[in-house]
Amino acid sequence: MIKKLFAAFIGFIIVVSALSQDTKEDIQRKQQELQKEIDDLNKTLGQIKSSKKQSLSQLALVKKKIAARTELINNINRDLRRLDDNIYISQIEINHLRTELDSLKDNYAKSLVFAYKNRSSYDYLNFIFSATTFNDAIKRIAYLRSYKQYRETQVSTIQKTQDVLQGKISTLTSAKVEKNTALADQGKQLTVLQEDKKEQNDVLKDLKGRESDIATQIKQNQRDQQKLKGALQAIINREIAEEKRKETARLKAIEDQKKKDAATAAAANNNAASGTAKTNTPSATPNNNAGTSNTTATTTTKSNRVYNVLESSDESLNNSINFENYRGKLPWPVNSGNIIIPFGKYQVPGTKLWGNSDGITIALPVGSTVKAVADGEVRAVFDIGGPQVVVVRHGKYFTAYSNLTNIKVSTGTQVHAGTVLGNADKGQTGDGEVTFMVENSSGGYMNPESWLRPQ
Repeated sequence: MIKKLFAAFIGFIIVVSALSQDTKEDIQRKQQELQKEIDDLNKTLGQIKSSKKQSLSQLALVKKKIAARTELINNINRDLRRLDDNIYISQIEINHLRTELDSLKDNYAKSLVFAYKNRSSYDYLNFIFSATTFNDAIKRIAYLRSYKQYRETQVSTIQKTQDVLQGKISTLTSAKVEKNTALADQGKQLTVLQEDKKEQNDVLKDLKGRESDIATQIKQNQRDQQKLKGALQAIINREIAEEKRKETARLKAIEDQKKKDAATAAAANNNAASGTAKTNTPSATPNNNAGTSNTTATTTTKSNRVYNVLESSDESLNNSINFENYRGKLPWPVNSGNIIIPFGKYQVPGTKLWGNSDGITIALPVGSTVKAVADGEVRAVFDIGGPQVVVVRHGKYFTAYSNLTNIKVSTGTQVHAGTVLGNADKGQTGDGEVTFMVENSSGGYMNPESWLRPQ
């Protein structure tokens, strides 16, 4: 009963540990991913540190590195908890095996003493021939044989228990060595984390000392943003006007065809009736009303969903729906980068300066490729006094990619998610930057991060 309770206790501990922990492989894989991220950040930092002035790009990289290293340390702590649990369970199992082994050895020793005391052939024969019946003698012979087998089984059980015990001791020793290695790695990462924080403080201090320069940059960014917003609104207004023109032309063609069909029908009826007036042509009013009703249904509602004029064609409608369906899952416009200016109102770290952005500004190496995030059509390629901009229409949605160079597309180009639009150009600080914006047909700007998949 005690053995069953112990086995149940060990099983419970193992199950709880398995449910509350990541596996060793999961932890190691996560550590490798985080270490690679930190190495990539250090590489990018090395590329932008050539500038004599600290920048928001550098601050964003350092902050991201601190976050990654903190997560790495937390991951090491999870690994230490896993090792502590394994060591605890192994120690309990070893203690139990040692107790069981002592009991087996004690029982075997008693068997040996008993066998020694009854070792003479006389005692053996006397035990058999003292049986009162033949069947009783047979049973006594079987008993002596089973007793011999029992002693042999005791020896085998002791040997197996010793082997299991040795295996558990080896596992415990290995876990302790692994724990010491993890503790050493934890100490190393904590030391480097302090260096990262010092680097962050140095960048913040430098930024604070250059508030006037940064204020000038913010004002210039605001001016560029106003120009970009004005250009985007003009593009949207032009697209809406063009779609309305097409829709008006389409409706006029439908109406003209109806009038032509009505005239043809009236002529046929007149000929058939030999000029009598009893057959009147169908009233144009019901047809016109029906035409208007059908047109309204076509342009404003399909499948119980209301659309605007920018979704009048099937292609535009599909692009809108696809764009919406991938909200939160759209690919990033760049392979790697760090947001240095978020969407909405923001404060420049280390300063008392505030700014406002209708998109996100991503820092990345100069020359990095910039790609479309969804299927659509390029509706404009222009510059706003220097930085070049590509605007892609996705049905009733628009995405804008600003501060590009080496543009690969032109107005009218059909693009897909991943189509290269151009390369990242230098920003005001000399580092690579790209501004990405998402806008709807009413001119409302949306947070791009809510549309993009998590990095």
